[in-house]
Amino acid sequence: MKIAIVGLGYVGLPLSLQFARSGVTVQGLDVDQVKVDAINRGRSYIKHIASAAIAELVQAGKFSASTDFRQVKKMDAVIICVPTPLNKNREPDISFILNTGRSIAPHLKKGILVVLESTTYPGTTDEDLRAVLESGSGLKAGRDFHLAFSPEREDPGNPDSKVALIPKVIGGYTPACLQRAKAVYGLAIKTLVPVSSCRAAEAAKLTENIFRSVNIALVNELKIVYTAMGIDVWEVINAAKTKPFGFMAFYPGPGLGGHCIPIDPFYLTWKAREYVQNTRFIELAGEVNAAMPEYVVHQAVAALNHRRKAVNGAKVLVLGLAYKADVDDYRESPSFVLMTLLQERGAAVSYHDPYVPLVHPTREHAHWAGAKSVHWDAKTIKSYDLVLIATKHTSVDYEALAQWASCIVDTRNAMSGIATKPGQVWKA
Repeated sequence: MKIAIVGLGYVGLPLSLQFARSGVTVQGLDVDQVKVDAINRGRSYIKHIASAAIAELVQAGKFSASTDFRQVKKMDAVIICVPTPLNKNREPDISFILNTGRSIAPHLKKGILVVLESTTYPGTTDEDLRAVLESGSGLKAGRDFHLAFSPEREDPGNPDSKVALIPKVIGGYTPACLQRAKAVYGLAIKTLVPVSSCRAAEAAKLTENIFRSVNIALVNELKIVYTAMGIDVWEVINAAKTKPFGFMAFYPGPGLGGHCIPIDPFYLTWKAREYVQNTRFIELAGEVNAAMPEYVVHQAVAALNHRRKAVNGAKVLVLGLAYKADVDDYRESPSFVLMTLLQERGAAVSYHDPYVPLVHPTREHAHWAGAKSVHWDAKTIKSYDLVLIATKHTSVDYEALAQWASCIVDTRNAMSGIATKPGQVWKA
């Protein structure tokens, strides 16, 4: 069995390694020459993936990378793991999927399986991608080649998350397509969850992320309400989650980040309009979550005012640039929004993140490209008027922060249980 996996990022690379560990020969494909070269040298460019894991499989001849899409001719299956962002109008951008389809279509052979893993709206696989593949290859899906959708379920930064053990939802364009997809994924994944169609599988993934978005919005709203009442929302959540049924704990934060939760729900919102349907819960959750950075900055301004310090001219350190704890992924991170809002108010803003030493260009926050993480030492931290905790990395010494920082705004409950001075820590 030979499989090509297109897109060697946070989804494609772990999947490639799992298939290769299972005895499959994996050809990674990516347009980024830097990633391709790193893999072929046995080096990782993602924090939670060890270089040794890549090197072992490369040396064994089970994993290699290339920018040459003609390699698809030699494959039994192609799995597409490319980004699906929103465009500048906050509408779905499936150009990465369609461009990948155009790149592989001329090289498809009869009997090959093509699977899309990128999160998208229902209909992308059996309408948009199928049309591109059929047009470019002269083959027909369901007759000449197999087509399926199987949503990624990566959880970066979670040491208990193992690709092989996460149940895999699979939907095929035809029953035969589903059977072929099951046979391929069954080589590497322990539990398969077949559904009736590509669209059902696409909807399942959107439902997972919408569920998180709506519930995070709920606790974010409760945080604002309870703070006004003088109630600690973290204490409330910790008490509520002791109930062994009917409650699942979600936690507030400074906004949503990452490539899934801030984006994916709006794929369904956009598609629903085609069917003259409203998605009020999704849109309201989006409004609440999008407003959280403004609330946090308001709390930061209040904390500075309490110390008779104006935000204009204040030195502010944002602690944590990654969108979640213990990862180096800062796509769609709310920290960028916080930094920009503070900068617009006249603050001199820096950041510290042990996993992000340098900011590379991003689609929405290109003006922060080139920014570097400041040093973590007493002299540096004491020089700031306020430290805003945006990400709770476990490697950060928060007890040292309590000793060094004069004013802390904590959006992640990171300072809980640590001895601090009265008025030193503000929860936001």
